[in-house]
Amino acid sequence: MEVIELTEPYQKEKIPVGDCVLALGFFDGVHRGHQAVIKEAKKQAIKQHQKLAVMTFDRQPKIMYQKNIPSHVQYLTLLKRKLELFAQLGADIAYVVTFNEKMVPMQPQEFVEKYIIGINATCVVAGADYTYGKKDIANMETLPKFAQGRFKIVSVTHLEDEAQKISSTHIRELIDTGDIFQANKLLGYPFQTQGTVVHGFARGRTIGFPTINIKSSLEQRIPAVGVYATKVWIRKNEYIGMASVGYNDTFGDEFDLTVEINLLNFHADVYGEHVKVEWYERMRGMVKFANAKELILQLQKDEIETKRYFGLK
Repeated sequence: MEVIELTEPYQKEKIPVGDCVLALGFFDGVHRGHQAVIKEAKKQAIKQHQKLAVMTFDRQPKIMYQKNIPSHVQYLTLLKRKLELFAQLGADIAYVVTFNEKMVPMQPQEFVEKYIIGINATCVVAGADYTYGKKDIANMETLPKFAQGRFKIVSVTHLEDEAQKISSTHIRELIDTGDIFQANKLLGYPFQTQGTVVHGFARGRTIGFPTINIKSSLEQRIPAVGVYATKVWIRKNEYIGMASVGYNDTFGDEFDLTVEINLLNFHADVYGEHVKVEWYERMRGMVKFANAKELILQLQKDEIETKRYFGLK
């Protein structure tokens, strides 16, 4: 998959020669609803013997319209992960548009001319709620007016789960409350975070449960405080682990939030390694234990539950 970064005003020479089918959306999470959009676009591309292009932005556009723009926003999928998922869904081209201050005042017609016509799209596929400016004038219902018959428009109906729309907002709420099982159901795959293994306090070793401490980007959304059944990918190898998201309350009240994972049957030194964590199930909330002995007893139970979850003896 070819990745093309566009910054307004972009250079026309960056656009590949040839027509394409274009899937539009921010696609945070690339959940089942987003997948339906991209799969429909792929189907149209195959039918028209054209390449599939997927367009996203480097940040959530709506934050640029806020009076006080936050220093960072937490996402379900950072750009690298999002692009991986686009490639898995068959995209030939991924356009990553920088949503800067020059994009904010852009009118709907200008967006269509530059970011649809300008990239040679013959067909646009997007979710029914997609907007490309102020939602009351720049939505899928008004797109035909701006298209002027120059490209086909396919609006994909929202997917629902148990009568509720599958949305990035709802999935973020589930992640924030630790309901990983339901979040994964809506995502269509295990929620994943990435980060680097860093040095911690090494307390896990002293109690027989050594952990790897993972530092992620401030923009990466992390599940709610608790203990989780996870899989961790290190150097292309998969390991089962029980992850603790918390503040080390048993050892004091002044610690920052950490992600620590005890990997089963793993003892290598992996400091500095980039790792991927797949989150499967929240086994319990976080508890402040009276002493290390109580903590050890609970960790032994957690290990049994983790093995049971993954079908290990």
